[in-house]
Amino acid sequence: MEFRLRMPINAAIIILGFWSPWIEAWGIGRRISLIEWLALELSRSGTMSFSVATTVLVIVAALFAVACALFRVWGTAYLGPTTVNSVTMVAGNMAGGPYRYVRNPLYIGLWFMVAAMAFLMPVTGSLFAIVLITIVIVRLTLGEETFLKTELGESYAAYLHAVPRFVPRLRGAPAPTGARPHWLRAALAELTPIGIVVAIAVFSRNYDLALAGRIILIAFGASLVARASILVVVKTEPAK
Repeated sequence: MEFRLRMPINAAIIILGFWSPWIEAWGIGRRISLIEWLALELSRSGTMSFSVATTVLVIVAALFAVACALFRVWGTAYLGPTTVNSVTMVAGNMAGGPYRYVRNPLYIGLWFMVAAMAFLMPVTGSLFAIVLITIVIVRLTLGEETFLKTELGESYAAYLHAVPRFVPRLRGAPAPTGARPHWLRAALAELTPIGIVVAIAVFSRNYDLALAGRIILIAFGASLVARASILVVVKTEPAK
């Protein structure tokens, strides 16, 4: 059930992180972005000035967003948008592209995506989003591993031994499978993380949270349309 509903669950966590209804309802926290709060704290401690701290934090958020886009697009290019968007777990060859170095590039990308957006959320909302998305990712990962062990047996057990779960390992990677990546479809399917990179870049120019939020929403909507279009194209393609 969690796997089937993973996308609505992720969306709900992000929406609640930005909305943070508990601020007005129960007075928990303030309506101030994490990036502004951290910059204020760093300036008050004398570590660096507010302007310098803000610039550093924007750069960190941008790096998180770029890492998110890279992991998501790279993973989707090899796994395929239809498999990524499937509501059921699918057992298949997992040793192509980024899957040679880390078992869960898409979940790593998801974590970086929420972490990047957390800088734009209220402080309590960012804490809520990061903690919840971490719990969801760990639960989904463990559930998928149990399923794949049952479906693939010894071959997957060998893969578990060779490739780490979350921290990429460059040495000792399995041999390439010869799988061909679909970069254009992956980029279209992952417009949301790409949009987050754009949103943070725009935010760095004028610190307009509302504008950054609109860019993320537009990218999310475009991603939904692109994914639906890709599914139609795949279904109409002749079988190979």
